[in-house]
Amino acid sequence: MKILFKSIVTGLLLTTLISFLPFEKRCRDINSEVLRIHILADSDSEYDQNLKLKVRDAILKFTDSLYDNVDSKEEAIVLTENNIPSIIKVAESTLRANGDSSSVSAEVTNMDFNTRYYGDITMPSGNYTALRVKIGSGKGKNWWCVMYPSLCLYTSSDKNNLENKLENSEYEVVSDSEKYQFRFKILEYFDYFCSWFR
Repeated sequence: MKILFKSIVTGLLLTTLISFLPFEKRCRDINSEVLRIHILADSDSEYDQNLKLKVRDAILKFTDSLYDNVDSKEEAIVLTENNIPSIIKVAESTLRANGDSSSVSAEVTNMDFNTRYYGDITMPSGNYTALRVKIGSGKGKNWWCVMYPSLCLYTSSDKNNLENKLENSEYEVVSDSEKYQFRFKILEYFDYFCSWFR
């Protein structure tokens, strides 16, 4: 009887895992199509959190014009890496205009993100390439979003831009979050488990 029970449980686990793999692959394909942004404030004070949002707005305005004719994540990464000094300058100018002398550092790196919701778009958890901007000590609450294609201010044109960059099956995953909500949660646990081995 114990062997039968173990066999049934093992069979159910394997069936669940196998049925999850196509969804996991689509989520990884989404990861490979977008560039994220992650901004860390100097501290959790209201003043520093407000500065972080002003820096965010200035950087997004700068990069939106930078990405005007960009057709791929790879192009966006190259442009971002080549413009790190300009991005830092934009951020520091924003801080100075608001009476703050904090330093800013920025880099393009790979990092883990949780599942995030932007209006009716859901970005699955996973390891993404991101522009990471640190203001001062970077010990404050962070802010993150999809930088390319832009979802940060989330307008209907942003949604259309994302739809044009993703395959139909990938766009279905991010735009129909209710259908995939349970799978997003499983993916987060799966990513968390995998991060132990990185």
